[in-house]
Formats: sequence, C-alpha cells, structure tokens
Amino acid sequence: MKAKKQLREAVDLLFTRGPTGSNAYCRLLLECIRTNDFEQGKRLHSHMDLYSFQPNDTFLHNRLLQLYAKCGKMSHARQLFDNMPQRDVFSWNSMLSAFSKSGSINDLLALFNRMMVRDSVSYNTVIAGVVSHGYNGEALRLFIQMQREGFEPSEYTHVSVLNACAQLSDLKRGKQVHGHLITCNSSKLNVFVWNSLIDMYAKCGEIDQARRIFDGTIDRNVVSWNSMIAGYLKNGKPAKCIDLFQQMQGSGVRPDLVTVSSVLGAYSHCGLMEEASEIFREIKEKDGVCWTTMIVGYAQNGREEDALLLFVEMLAECVRPDSFTMSSVVSACAGLASLDHGKAVHGQVIVIGIEGDLLVSSALVDMYSKCGEITDAWDVFSKMEIRNLVSWNAMIMGYVQNGLDKDALLLYNKMLEENLKPDNITFVGVLSACSHACLIEDGWRYFHSMSELHGITPTFDHYACMIYLLGRSGNVIGAVDLIKGMPYEPNSLIWSTLLSVCKINSDIEHGEKAARRLFELDSLDAGPYIMLSNMYAASGRWNDVAYMRSLMKDRKIRKFAAYSWIEINNKVHKFVSDDRIHPEVEKIYKELSKLMMRLREGGFVHDTTFVLHNVGEEEKVESISYHSEKLALAFGLINKPQGMPIRIVKNIRVCGDCHLFMKLVSNVTNRHIILRDSNRFHHFKRGHCSCKDYW
Repeated sequence: MKAKKQLREAVDLLFTRGPTGSNAYCRLLLECIRTNDFEQGKRLHSHMDLYSFQPNDTFLHNRLLQLYAKCGKMSHARQLFDNMPQRDVFSWNSMLSAFSKSGSINDLLALFNRMMVRDSVSYNTVIAGVVSHGYNGEALRLFIQMQREGFEPSEYTHVSVLNACAQLSDLKRGKQVHGHLITCNSSKLNVFVWNSLIDMYAKCGEIDQARRIFDGTIDRNVVSWNSMIAGYLKNGKPAKCIDLFQQMQGSGVRPDLVTVSSVLGAYSHCGLMEEASEIFREIKEKDGVCWTTMIVGYAQNGREEDALLLFVEMLAECVRPDSFTMSSVVSACAGLASLDHGKAVHGQVIVIGIEGDLLVSSALVDMYSKCGEITDAWDVFSKMEIRNLVSWNAMIMGYVQNGLDKDALLLYNKMLEENLKPDNITFVGVLSACSHACLIEDGWRYFHSMSELHGITPTFDHYACMIYLLGRSGNVIGAVDLIKGMPYEPNSLIWSTLLSVCKINSDIEHGEKAARRLFELDSLDAGPYIMLSNMYAASGRWNDVAYMRSLMKDRKIRKFAAYSWIEINNKVHKFVSDDRIHPEVEKIYKELSKLMMRLREGGFVHDTTFVLHNVGEEEKVESISYHSEKLALAFGLINKPQGMPIRIVKNIRVCGDCHLFMKLVSNVTNRHIILRDSNRFHHFKRGHCSCKDYW
C-alpha cells in the first residue's frame, strides 16, 4: 500500500510539471508493473498522449503493453498495440500474453499466425495459452511446428506439452517428448518437468513408470508428491495412495489441501471413513474440494445421513458448494429416499443459482425418481435446456423404477429421435422395462439391436435382464440356454438372477445348480443359502432346510437382517420384524390390529405360503403379521395427515403377503402408499399396485 501511495504521488507530481522525458516515464512504468497498478499506468499513458510524446524506440509502449496484459485489460492493450508506430517481437509477444490471459484463443492464434518474426517466447506463450484453455491438440501441432522452424523447446515448453499429452491421454506422444528430454541432458531438468512427466504417465495409465520417475526425482516438492498420490488414486490403487501419503509425512514435505483431498478420496475408496474423518477434522482451513470429497465418501459408503450432516456443517462454515458438491448431496438424499431433505437441497440449489447445471439437474431427476416422485422428476427433466445421455438415462431408469415401463420405452425412442447414442446404462433401463412389462419379443429386439445397430457389446447386466425376462415368463430352460451361449464365463450376477427366477418358478433342479455355482464363487455370501433354503421350505423339504441352516452355521455365515424405514418430520424411523423397541410401540401395534381386523372383516386372509418355517398355521399367521414394512405403515398412518402419501423403504424384496396387505390398506384408508424395496418401487393406490403384481 505504501509503494502504491508513493507511486500515485509521483504521477500526481508529473502532471503538475508538464512534459517530461523517457527516463521519468520508464522509471514510473516499471514501478507500475512491479505493483500491478493499472490506474497509474493508464494515467502515465494519458500524460504521454496529452503532450504528444513519441518515444524513440518501442521500450515504453512495450512496457505499457506488458502492464495491460498483466492486469487483464484487453481493450487498452489492443488499442495501444493497433496504434503503435513501430512494433518488435516483444510487442507481439506481449499481445499474445494478453490474449492468452483473457482466454481469447481464436484471437491468440490469429495474431500468432500474423507474426512475420517469431521467437521461442512466442511459441511458449501460445502453447501455454492453448493448453490452459483445453486446446491440447492445437498445442501438440504448434510444438511440432516450433521445432520445424528451428526453435529449441525450453523446459517451459516441455511442461506445457506434457500437460497436453496428459489431458489427451496421448501416451505415445508423451513418450516421444520424454525421449527428447533424455537426449537434452536430463540431469539438468528442473523439478517442474519431472512433475509433468509423473503426471503425464499417471494420467495415461502408466503408473509404474510414473513411480520410477518419482523415485528418481532428487528435489521433490509438494507437487511431485501430489502428482504421484493423485496418480495412484486415479489408477484404482487407493492403498498405495495412502502408503505414499504416510511416506510423505516422514519426508519433511508438508502436505497441502490438494494432497489431503486425494488422500481423503483414497480412504473413502477403501471404505475407511473413520480414518478419513480423522484427517478431515485435523485440517484447520478446508477448501470446497475437501468438504466435497468427504461428502462424496460418506455417500458412496452408505453413510448418507453423515453426508447430509456434513453438508449442513459446510454451509455453516460459509464454504460455497459447487455443482459437484450439490449433485453428491442430492445423490445422498436419493440413497435415503428422503424427499423432505431432497426438496430442501433442491431449494438450496436454486438459491445458489446452479439449477441449470447439467450435473445437478440429472442428479435431481434421479433423486425424485428414487423418492417415488416421478412427476417431479419429469418436471426437472422437461425444463432442462440442455440434456446429455446421463439426463436421459436418469429419466428412463426413473420410469422403470416406478413401474412406468411403457413410458420408459417411449422416452428411449424419443432419445433416438434426437440423435443421442445410447450406452450400456440406457439398455439396462430398456431391457429392465421389457422385463417388468413381460415384453419378450421387444426385449429380444432391443437386446440384438445393441450390437447390430449401436455397436455395444452386451455386458453381464444386459444378460441378467434377459435371463430375468425369460425366467419371469416361465421359460427357465430358455434362460439356462442363454447362459450357456454367453461369450464369457457367467459371474455371480448371472447365477443370482437365475436362482431368483428358479425360486419364482419353483424350479429346484436348476435352482440347486445356480446355488452351487454361487457357493463356489463366494462361499460366505448368505444370499444363495437363504434363497435355496426358502425354496426347500416352500416345497415342504424340511430336512433340506435343516441341512442348509446347518451348513450356514458350520461356515459361520450370518443372515442379514431385513428392515424398513420411514421418514417423519425429517427424522428416520427404522423397524425390524416384530419390533418392540420403538417409543410409540403400543400405538403402532394398536393401529396395526385395527387395520387387520378391518381387512379380515372384508375377507382378507394372510398368505402363509410365505412363512418358511415348519410350524402350525396359527404361528405362521403370527410370524407374518408384524413384518417391518407393516409396522412402518402403521406408524406412518398415525403420524402422516390424511391426504399425504406414506413412503416406506425396505432393504429386501417385499413378500407377497405384505404386498397384498399394502394394496388393501391403500383402498380402505384412501392413502397413496409408496414402498421402495430392493427390487423396484410399488405405488399402492385404491387397491392396485403400479407393478401390476409383477415384481
């Protein structure tokens, strides 16, 4: 501040004295450049014009150009450049720098092409400029042209070109640049070049080569460590990322926020959220990237509530979230099926002013779909000015999840009309729609169109959809034949899908074969043991049921608990079967008893075929009456005002008795009941379900 004040006083004094010479202008202009003082530089320029001062050379005008470029004052720089009576290469280079800083890449290239005389600075400036604004291919072309014109690239040039190779994942060109560096006495290269080489190899997937260069770098700085740590994370090696971070802590180099963000991401990928949280809490001044990384980590590791709490804390710390943060928070709301929180976050999106962001809008479509609010999902989707494939996929999958299979297929056809190319995810939605709607011929047609029309090789997910489609239609043999004809070895998804349709069709023979395959792939997964045991129980083969339970006990396999939850006044209430610990347990059971009595008076009889225990009929009725979703429903009826829908989430597939119960309750209470199970959404209205009893 003191230097700027003295500069202003000196310029004021100049105006009181009138005309002056080159030395005074030169001294003051250099001080303007040193202090980035555009205003005083502009005053000096006006003083020169006022007294029609014409310098003998380009030095003063070049310094003014340098100041305007440095301060980002494009209009002043351009006007000065156009009116200069004479120019040298420094003048042109200063103007190139101005265009580069302003992001005017077209003007930058046009000016460069007009230059009659260039030097290495000209090339360095334009190459760095185009790389910094994403024109990486143009940078490589200019690099070749530079060498053809006889200019030797500097270390500064190589850093820019290596960055371009990294962004393009152009390993071949990156290796050529590396080879050129080796021939130029690599022992004298500075740390910035080594860092660029590490980054280039890491981003091109050659992580071991990146590590060799890192280990051979003598004067490593924080950027060196960050490039290697981030490289391990990008290449799917989070454990090595964490190991290197621990080495860094003992190296004397102090980690920065970039380091910490990568390490937080590595811990999140490894599911070590407590360790990540410990590091996060130690950071005194966190930036938005750190906050977002932790929020994403919680959301991806099934800790959506922690993600939302951390987001609230982030806002309280006055850290502005970006579109990636908001999309992650919206996804956390989707994972919880928390419509209230989702709407609140949507409101925050509008306040911040990023409701038009493509990433955020697509996440909102997905969130509303997963909360059962397909109308709101469509409202967001239809208002999007620009849609990409992610947006269309989210809407198609939303229709499928909510039982609107024909709408999903119509939307897919609309997408094709807009010349968007479908991908693997699109066809998972399309084939799932065919499966749920039992559209066998359409399913085969879409399946074949993947490779024949769109050049997409079907994955395990697509084969699983077709197996389910065939199996649900009763064609288990066709599903088995499809598996035999697969071009690669079936995985656990394929055998699990076959086992599921065998259970639906009571096909124990093929179900046993599928289960045995699953035992071989993962002997500790409880799912296939339970499903096969349930198939035996449904057929009255109690000795086989006892054998499966004994096998699970011997192998120490624990059955996962089934539970349901419902959100009331922004608080989540969780229930398990026959739950007796909820504070309002008496009210809940009283409400449930009233409902059952009312339904029985109308002729309702429990479907005890879903009770897979060798007990009497009365005990079967008792065991099926208090499933977790029934308790959640009763609690919702007590606490949700009439007219408001009741939303329940269950972590496994809803049983047939509960499904029938929900349909009848929706009719007698005139309530819209939305149940999201592990398989799909069920919208119960006036005694009917959106799944049409096909789930």
